[in-house]
Amino acid sequence: MNDFIAIDVETANFEASSICAIGAVKVVDGRIADSFYSLVKPEPEYYCRRCTEVHGLTQADTDNAPCFDTVWRNLQEWAGGLGYVAHNAAFDLRCIRAACRVYRLDAPEYFHCTLKAARAKLPRGICPSKSLDSLCDFFGINLIRHHNALHDAEACAKLAIILL
Repeated sequence: MNDFIAIDVETANFEASSICAIGAVKVVDGRIADSFYSLVKPEPEYYCRRCTEVHGLTQADTDNAPCFDTVWRNLQEWAGGLGYVAHNAAFDLRCIRAACRVYRLDAPEYFHCTLKAARAKLPRGICPSKSLDSLCDFFGINLIRHHNALHDAEACAKLAIILL
C-alpha cells in the first residue's frame, strides 16, 4: 500500500459514538504528505474520568468544537477517497460507525489494520505486546504523545509503511 489515510480516534466516554478527537495522516507514494486533526464535540457529551486519564481531554477542550458530522465531512473531502488504516482498526472503525449512525452518515466498510499486520508478520516472541507504543519502540518510530489522535495516526502511518 502506497496511498492511504492512517486514522485514530479518542473517545470521551465508553460509548463508541463519543469521539472527542480525530487525527489522520495522508500517505502518498509511501510518504507522509499531509495531516488532519480536529477536536470533536462528543455524542453523548460527557467525559468519564478514565478516558480523560488516557488522552488528557476534558469537556472544556471540546465545548466549542464542531460536531462529528462536520468533522467527518471535512475529513472525507480531505481524504479524497483513499482507503483507511488504523492500529487496532476494530476499535476506530466501531467508533466511527457508531458516530456515523448518530448523524445518519455513510460509514466506511473496512479499515486495514496495522495490529493484524504486525501479528501476522512478526514471529511470536518478537515484540510480544503488538501495542502501538511497543511496536513503535521495536521499529524505532518516535511516538511523540501516545493517545493524542494525531500522534497516534502518524505512528500508525509509519507502521503501515513498514508492515502493509
